[in-house]
Amino acid sequence: MKFKAQDKQNQLIENISSSHLVVGVDIAQEAHVSRAVSYRGIALGSPLEFGSHDEGFRLFGRWIQDLLKSYKLSKIIVGMEPTGHYWLSLARWLSDQGIEAVLVNPHLVKKNKENRDNTPSKSDRKDALVIADMVKNGYYSPVRFNPEAYEELRILMANRDTVTKRLNSAVNQIHRWVDIVFPELRHVFKILTCTSSIATLRLFPLPKEISRLTTEQVIAGWKQYVKRHAGLRRAEQLITLAKRSVGATKALHAYKLHLGQLLEEYDLAQRQLEQIEHEVHLVLERIPYAQKLLTIQGVNVTSLAGVLGEAGDLSGYAHGNALLRHAGLNLAEASSGKWRGKMVLSKRGRPRLRRFLYLMTMCMVMTNPDVRALHHNNVDVKKLKKMKSIMKLCGKVARMLVGLAKSSEAYRSVKVFPQAA
Repeated sequence: MKFKAQDKQNQLIENISSSHLVVGVDIAQEAHVSRAVSYRGIALGSPLEFGSHDEGFRLFGRWIQDLLKSYKLSKIIVGMEPTGHYWLSLARWLSDQGIEAVLVNPHLVKKNKENRDNTPSKSDRKDALVIADMVKNGYYSPVRFNPEAYEELRILMANRDTVTKRLNSAVNQIHRWVDIVFPELRHVFKILTCTSSIATLRLFPLPKEISRLTTEQVIAGWKQYVKRHAGLRRAEQLITLAKRSVGATKALHAYKLHLGQLLEEYDLAQRQLEQIEHEVHLVLERIPYAQKLLTIQGVNVTSLAGVLGEAGDLSGYAHGNALLRHAGLNLAEASSGKWRGKMVLSKRGRPRLRRFLYLMTMCMVMTNPDVRALHHNNVDVKKLKKMKSIMKLCGKVARMLVGLAKSSEAYRSVKVFPQAA
């Protein structure tokens, strides 16, 4: 079955009937502004400003009912921009009231703001009217609240990104600290975050402290943290280098305090990552097709959880190409007459979903023999550039994920990758 974006667009336009009240809401942190139009784009009623709380939502509901009675309409559709997280409360409230809520792309709102008055002016009331116009023209997507498991994955993976950034920041600052205070430590440990190196920084970080120790004392300190320590030879090397260190000799108390706090941040981030990964495993066990996807060589827990968290239930997609459009990995071309522009990725979608699809594809290229064979065929036989081949394989992986999620069949490489057979 071929997926055609135009078919979907036609369905969205046909959804708006003559009995619809089309409402556009400009979302803000505290107060939203709404405007209403008919299915032909004729402005109805007066603008309304309402707060982001229960009383404000009730006022918005009464405003809608008054317009329905005044203009003898029977259906409602409310469009809004997904501005940060401020739209979520209103969208959930509308869903509870049985009112259809849809989203419009902020980029398209910016492009269409001159349609009404042919001026680049911008205001909340004008934006609300532009949003309503876009909805009646079919430039919207329905609000879909994913099942709880997918929502949990989205929150956990977003939290994982935050914790990973903190962990990387702590590691980078530890590297900087070592370069200033004890640069010779790099000659003893190639990886500063290995267990023995971290143990050294915890117990005796300053060169003058190490220079006063014996090899037995150094090894005894390492044994507190590791069963297989770095060994006698490295302990001797550590003491020798510490005695002739060229590191900082002033403000050592402040440096030591700073290192202690960096190690606390490092430990906290490590514990939080382990807790997140444990929770992600538990959530994936509740998704029926997740274990089937994890049996595919190259599909790991992190990348799959990231894709499911951002994309939601894959079995709800009509085709893998719809998943690509959601990620912004669909192709876009600029051409006119005899001139043909370069084909590029649209990147009008979820960046985190793009990242996880790319990482999953790269992992499969490195570890899955079937995908690796396709990649080599693209590069060596079809003479594609390596990155172009990877992007092409991203589409293949997206279609594979959606196809397996929608079917009850187990993964078979011969069926999924017949070209590599």
